[in-house]
Amino acid sequence: MQKIFPILFFSLITLVSCGTDNDDKVSESIVTFNFNHNWDGSTVTNTNFSTIQYTNANGEELSITKLRYLISNITFQKSDGETFVLNGYNLVDVTNNTNLSFSPTTTIPKGSYSKVSFTFGFNNEDNYNNNYPDLNAASWSVPALLGGGYHYMQLEGRFINNITTQTGYVYHTIRAVDNSGATPTFQDTFFEVDLGEVTITNNATFEINMNIAEWFKNPNTWDLNTLNNMLMPNFNAQMMMFQNGQDVFSLSAVNQ
Repeated sequence: MQKIFPILFFSLITLVSCGTDNDDKVSESIVTFNFNHNWDGSTVTNTNFSTIQYTNANGEELSITKLRYLISNITFQKSDGETFVLNGYNLVDVTNNTNLSFSPTTTIPKGSYSKVSFTFGFNNEDNYNNNYPDLNAASWSVPALLGGGYHYMQLEGRFINNITTQTGYVYHTIRAVDNSGATPTFQDTFFEVDLGEVTITNNATFEINMNIAEWFKNPNTWDLNTLNNMLMPNFNAQMMMFQNGQDVFSLSAVNQ
């Protein structure tokens, strides 16, 4: 009889421990981010590429042949300031129809969050020394002459110019660099996308929309006839892209 009590006690502890682990798992949620694309409400996928069918705010007709961009630092913030930053980054590649859905390996506690956000591109801490082999293999690096690091977005296509000839445009966003002086000066052009308040009750899928047309219209009406190539070393162009990007993304739904 003396041996029964230790066995029963150990079994009770094991059951309590298992119950605690299960409760912890139940209180955590897996989040997924789906990235959808449109041109002022008309769905855009790679099946729509390479055909001139869009008109920007400046009246130029254009096509899209490449679109890929980087998002990082997905963050959930509570009203008391507690934050949860999810591991990883995602290179959304619309051209090849890859990484349109991203599920970070980190889970988050269920509950109400006063703010959910992500970074378009990399912040300065992450955008350093080209330390990401997968991004290097994807030809995502920025030349050292322009400060190194990585692109934030590559948007390319063709447009009908003011002499009715088709010509290419290359709309690439990076950290802005001014090489006009003796030493280069840099201006941050990554930005935070605020998705607003969210209450997480289960595993959740966020539907994120990018309105590609916004890159060309607000607050700067983009003239492709004058700004179509060599934009990476163009400090003013990079600052205009940064400004236009503020209204590009929106949250359409959170499915739970």
